[in-house]
Amino acid sequence: MEREKRNDMSSSRKRSFTFGAYGSVDGDTCGDETRPESAEGNTLDILDSPPRDRQPSHPASSNQRDTELFEIIEKLQGSRIDEQRCEFPLPLKSRLLTIGGELPLILAPKLGGYWIDPPLERLADVSPTSSCHGLEPESYDIMERDAEARIYHEFFRSRYHHSFTAVDPSLGPLVLSVRLEEEESKLRVILRMKECSLHGVFSVSLFPNIPSAVELAKMLCDRVTVSKFDVVGYLKAPELIATFDEHRVSPNFKFGILYQKNGQLTEEDILCNTQESEEFKELLSILGETIQLQGFAGFRGGLDVCHGQTGREAIFTSFHGREIMFHVATRLPFTEGDPQQLQRKRHIGNDIVALVYQEGQTPFLSDVIKSHFLHCFLVVRRTPGPEDTGKTAYRVSVTAREDVPPFGPFLPDPPIFTDCSLLREFLLTKLINAEISCYKAQRFSRLELRTRSLLLESLQVELAARSKCMMGNPSLCAPPSSEGARGVTEGTGGFIENFKRAIRVRSHSFETLGVTRKTSGSAAQKPKTDKDGEGDKSPGHLSADSLGSAELKDQASPQDET
Repeated sequence: MEREKRNDMSSSRKRSFTFGAYGSVDGDTCGDETRPESAEGNTLDILDSPPRDRQPSHPASSNQRDTELFEIIEKLQGSRIDEQRCEFPLPLKSRLLTIGGELPLILAPKLGGYWIDPPLERLADVSPTSSCHGLEPESYDIMERDAEARIYHEFFRSRYHHSFTAVDPSLGPLVLSVRLEEEESKLRVILRMKECSLHGVFSVSLFPNIPSAVELAKMLCDRVTVSKFDVVGYLKAPELIATFDEHRVSPNFKFGILYQKNGQLTEEDILCNTQESEEFKELLSILGETIQLQGFAGFRGGLDVCHGQTGREAIFTSFHGREIMFHVATRLPFTEGDPQQLQRKRHIGNDIVALVYQEGQTPFLSDVIKSHFLHCFLVVRRTPGPEDTGKTAYRVSVTAREDVPPFGPFLPDPPIFTDCSLLREFLLTKLINAEISCYKAQRFSRLELRTRSLLLESLQVELAARSKCMMGNPSLCAPPSSEGARGVTEGTGGFIENFKRAIRVRSHSFETLGVTRKTSGSAAQKPKTDKDGEGDKSPGHLSADSLGSAELKDQASPQDET
């Protein structure tokens, strides 16, 4: 009995001392002068004992410990959706029920990071793109992705010219093209580097003699340090060079379309819509025509046209020589029991720009859709038109991430459209320009730079090796494979597809031409042969060896994001 009493006293002292180490004070322990246990033993008890939120008076029961354990497990294994989804601001939820009048189409997230046009403050000088003009369709100019991409095709490819290659110690691979325009006594020069291509026109009268390739390169870029260039003697070089120059030019676009009903505040609510209102169908008819995916021969935007795995219908249109496919959320497959709707988000989450049709007065939160790719949203809300006309009007607002530069056409003031044909012209132009402008954001510009670097490296290696083969070096001759030929000459697509093509062509160039290829800890993978239509594939599935660790995370599929 006395031993049990001593054990209880010792246990009480240990608990009091342990809890006291986390800020509590225990009178019995502080006043106890007899300590049968050493300070070292008490210190070990402190380290071994878990912190408590409150001072325990009795040992925890077995059932209580089990309950706490299962609560922890439940939190750890809980759906990632509860942790990743943004919360609509709580004060606004109650204000939505009390504020009268028309609410804004878009609200900025609590942490910022997005700009909105027109701004909530209704101040023109705060808006990044607002203007009192823009109602005339002739002012709706479509931006060029790369204004100088076709210079070689227009001034060099079908005319007599020379091309040269070199590898600069600091700038890397260089490809130079020079043409003498005798009728105008001018030298036209293009220098291709990893960062960009430089184009210049020089008067021949400025030089006593025609400058060398090195001199011309240094005129365009004073950072060039090479002492010589190698002449390109490969007969198909113009075709390869033109393909590189135009790899960013694509006539095809794909955009997402989301349907937000009144009161829907979360990504899950928006993606789970299955029914379409007549008003929503009317907007879809303005944007394009409904097509049957089965056997569709146009630009498919990553949708399945053979087996019906991405739905039966889609919205498609042709616009000023460009083909546009819309990923309409309500027409993509709906998965019962999946609140995240991955079958839908794997397409819309891989788009760069999306249009949101808003039915009701519930604002759209800029970052409510979680995606590494989506950088811009155009929000459209149907609103009563002028009473004297009886027409339906549409109010438009735009939001984009803060590193996306402004783009036209500018929103009118007020941003309301009553003419459906004018609305179509504005929305399609705005969507195309939005995607082109989004490519200048930090995430995409970094990936584009790496894509260009890989393609230029492959081009320089290919031209140098093929030229030596033409000069009579049989050791560098290799029969061109179908993969290599297709990889160089196939049509351009989105820049994600270009990145995958760059990896494939680079593998072919290094492996078939006998050039030593750097590897890091693993054997080089064989070039992957894509099936027909790879240019339309979803950009979310990139191989591990094609991206660095940081970029691989950025380009993860939405299945991994959500």
